[in-house]
Amino acid sequence: MTEPAIAARGLRKSYGDKKVLDGIDLAVPAGTVFSLLGPNGAGKTTAVKILSTLVTADAGELRVAGHDLAADPQAVRAAIGVTGQFSAVDGLITGEENMLLMADLHHLSRKEGRRVTGELLERFDLVEAAKKPAATYSGGMKRRLDIAMTLVGGPRVIFLDEPTTGLDPRSRHNMWQIIRELVTGGVTVFLTTQYLEEADQLADRIAVLDGGRIAAEGTAEELKRLVPGGHVRLRFTDPAAYRAAALALPGATRDDESLSLQVPSDGSQRDLRSVLDRLDSAGIEADELTVHTPDLDDVFFALTGSAAAIPAQPKENVR
Repeated sequence: MTEPAIAARGLRKSYGDKKVLDGIDLAVPAGTVFSLLGPNGAGKTTAVKILSTLVTADAGELRVAGHDLAADPQAVRAAIGVTGQFSAVDGLITGEENMLLMADLHHLSRKEGRRVTGELLERFDLVEAAKKPAATYSGGMKRRLDIAMTLVGGPRVIFLDEPTTGLDPRSRHNMWQIIRELVTGGVTVFLTTQYLEEADQLADRIAVLDGGRIAAEGTAEELKRLVPGGHVRLRFTDPAAYRAAALALPGATRDDESLSLQVPSDGSQRDLRSVLDRLDSAGIEADELTVHTPDLDDVFFALTGSAAAIPAQPKENVR
């Protein structure tokens, strides 16, 4: 089997008496997006710093881009790129000068540095702003420049530590598209985020980190299946229809005040059709039907017990 782009076994890190990472295992296949979720202080940034050679682990077997982190950290550094929560862009110089400076740091020739800079500025739609001081850029432009600078050395593994923090929705969606294009090009992305929708949209696999341990790992759909609570809610305006529906759906939870029924459901088309067929057989039609399936918010709160970290936003599809 192909070696994972990132592999960790028994990763541990403590600061004094506080265990930040308590023996975590990770395996990230090449050419995928892996997202690490967790509340503030869970250890996400520490994991990124260790895997990108910025901080030394207390224990663990670690390999990144085919290289042993302890034995050959320099080879790891040559193969990776890192974009942190805070921009590395120098606002006092132009976007182009930021790029050329990065090319110098990667020991590219002047000709090669200008070629790579030109290609990346065009790819990230920064050509018109290239000659302007980076301090004049919007938040989204600075983040695009940040990632463009990360790509100057041609890394095969990129660590993105909360890359869309502080961006408006449009800029965030633009960043998502950039990340998708990177992966299409064969790059592996290790993403930490507090935006649950971001992980849901981008990640091939997600790990939930809590208290220094991996609470669960899987695809978004696999994680959602861990959490109960999916249901169909039916609301009626006619009390007679409401009572008849309650008889036709004996497993439903009744709310006599709002004339609504809540029927346990996994949200599948088959399950929804079963509910509607039972209503049709009884000659009943609901005035309103809503479907709720567990989302990553539910997963996050269930696995971390950290409801204060991210505000819950129930997502319902109304028919």
